[in-house]
Amino acid sequence: MAMPSSFAKMNSAYHFKRVRTLKCPAEIVEYMHEYLDEEISAEHEQQLREHLSSCDECRSYFHELKRAIALVQSTSHIQAPSGFTAGVMAKLPKEKKQVGFQRWFRHHPLLTAASLFLILMMGSVVSTWNKDHNFSVSKQPNLIVQNDTVIVPEGEVIKGDVIVRNGKIKIEGQVDGDVTVINGEQYMASAGQVTGDIKEVNEVFEWLWYHIKSLGKDLVNVFDEKEKEPAAG
Repeated sequence: MAMPSSFAKMNSAYHFKRVRTLKCPAEIVEYMHEYLDEEISAEHEQQLREHLSSCDECRSYFHELKRAIALVQSTSHIQAPSGFTAGVMAKLPKEKKQVGFQRWFRHHPLLTAASLFLILMMGSVVSTWNKDHNFSVSKQPNLIVQNDTVIVPEGEVIKGDVIVRNGKIKIEGQVDGDVTVINGEQYMASAGQVTGDIKEVNEVFEWLWYHIKSLGKDLVNVFDEKEKEPAAG
């Protein structure tokens, strides 16, 4: 049996509980809904009126139905304030667009760690480049320092790599290693000699690349030393 529309407007749990307390024929309740839906026939309406005139309980229930429907109809014109829906939607949490990236990071932990390391190292190197403007030089004892100029004296042999930061180097003798000038200049005299490479680093990208190569070189040296260590036992 199709549910009457007036019945659908009522609280279903309350309706069934209330109907079970009625001792009258079930069709009387059906006639009530037909009447409220304005679909009742003349014959059924006559039977309903006769029954309600003699049954206080059904008459009370019928009035409850009418009051409930009147209440629903009286609130049908109420609308939400202007912009209410848009305001609620704006306050809902936004869908995260990084889900795909997060999944990729979880599946590639080594690449993620390496990428993070490079990013942090680049940030540190660039920060150091921007802040470090002090003159410095490696600590070989037979180097001569005059203001911001480092001199490799004629007739002297400097053992090891020479690194000059924020200064100049004048090579009149011999350097048995590499010469690196960071944010500075180098001058080679006619008698000067360098057995390794001469590098000038005057841009932040060159500085970054220099640090990356230095780090790689240090790591290789560490592993080489590990391999040369005698096995225990």
